[in-house]
Amino acid sequence: MDYAANLAMTLPELVLTLSALALMMVAAWGGNASTRLVSWTSVAVLAGAVVALAGPASSGGDAFYGLYRADAFAAFAKVLIFGAAAVAIIMAPGFFERTDGDNLRPEYPVLILLAAAGMGMMVSATDMMTLYVGLELNSLAAYVLASFMRRDTRSAEAGLKYFVLGALASGILLYGISLVYGFSGTTGFDSIATAYVGTPSKGLLFGLVFVFAGLAFKISAVPFHMWTPDVYEGAPTPVTAFFGTAPKVAAIVLTVRVAVEAMGPALHDWQQIITFAALASIVLGAAGAIGQTNIKRLLAYSSINNVGFILVGLAAGTQQGVAAVLFYLVVYVVMTLGSFLVVLQMRDQSGHPIENIDSLAGLSRSRPALALAMAIFMFSLAGIPPMLGFNAKLAVFDAAVSAGLFPLAVIGFVASVIGAFYYLRVVKIMYFDEPGAAYGPGDSVEGGLIAAAAVFISPVGWVLLSSLGVWSMAAAKALF
Repeated sequence: MDYAANLAMTLPELVLTLSALALMMVAAWGGNASTRLVSWTSVAVLAGAVVALAGPASSGGDAFYGLYRADAFAAFAKVLIFGAAAVAIIMAPGFFERTDGDNLRPEYPVLILLAAAGMGMMVSATDMMTLYVGLELNSLAAYVLASFMRRDTRSAEAGLKYFVLGALASGILLYGISLVYGFSGTTGFDSIATAYVGTPSKGLLFGLVFVFAGLAFKISAVPFHMWTPDVYEGAPTPVTAFFGTAPKVAAIVLTVRVAVEAMGPALHDWQQIITFAALASIVLGAAGAIGQTNIKRLLAYSSINNVGFILVGLAAGTQQGVAAVLFYLVVYVVMTLGSFLVVLQMRDQSGHPIENIDSLAGLSRSRPALALAMAIFMFSLAGIPPMLGFNAKLAVFDAAVSAGLFPLAVIGFVASVIGAFYYLRVVKIMYFDEPGAAYGPGDSVEGGLIAAAAVFISPVGWVLLSSLGVWSMAAAKALF
């Protein structure tokens, strides 16, 4: 085995891991005073990890005896993951400084780097053991991040709920992996696929069900979504923005790889599971958001709803369907980060966060630019043209129809109308309700990120459609 070539393929994860260890020492010696230095260095490290994808890390093939695969599919996901992680780090210092200076700690960006390293392993995993190690590395960091504000009871509660339910989901996934291994005699995806050819045994089918159940928790798909609203509400807002983007991308891309590479021959078996989860997530995510008064809980149900649409593309089981999933993920990450950046702007004159949706009343008159950006994100999440969210939904529905899943596409399209209600309600509150107390002053860095996200999601982003289409199709082709 050529260790130099294998290490070159895992260069992004090596950069993240070694940098996280070095920055942990800086944090230990520098204390809280080193937070901003560690944060901006971490952003630079994530940028370096993206640059590291330019070599063998995006096209080198299998490494370490088939445990890890460096291909265009994984590289696509890693660009999204590292980008979302960088934004989550940039968002954090101002938030923690305003809420409680004691929470402004350098461990936050280090945990993000370690989680990103785990997510990198997840999306490149071609063996059940690599899958599980990457998943747990990400999860262990996430449990700490959820309860990062130690004096906040909501944050502590979110961390505990996430840990308990996450441990349960990991147990379910591990049981599924053990069944697959027991009845196939291997943990490698390629060899597992061979075992599913023809008529798989009952043990393999049960293993398939448990594996997808464990992964469904990680992507917060119905019926394993119950943790999402509580954790999103209780965790600090930058952490919630991180949870809603990077780990979700990693879990969805991992699910796609397991479905196509490890269990591709059992398409008709897992297609039923994915179809049910897609429809249930679309309907429950939309219905559950209608009565919400907290903006973070509303975005949590929005996340569940969007996962349902993403799974419509996976249910197709085709290259076009996977390309639609990847394209949807790009749009989803940008509009979700943009929405949570707007939530960060929702604070009173003393800097304390406000999460009540009614506090947005009359925002179009007090902060017209912020209201316009939020309206763009809401229209895009609802899938209303000409925002890019419409193109993303159209792509997954088109893939489903092309694969012969016409009823799934029709039901998903009709159910999307329900979701439009609560998104448009937010716009109505901002533009037609009487103004309440004005928010405190904005932050220039956050404002710049909001503007960039809004421009990307707006009709201006149409100029990138062809490039995104080519990129996502090339990544999907690598999987097949």
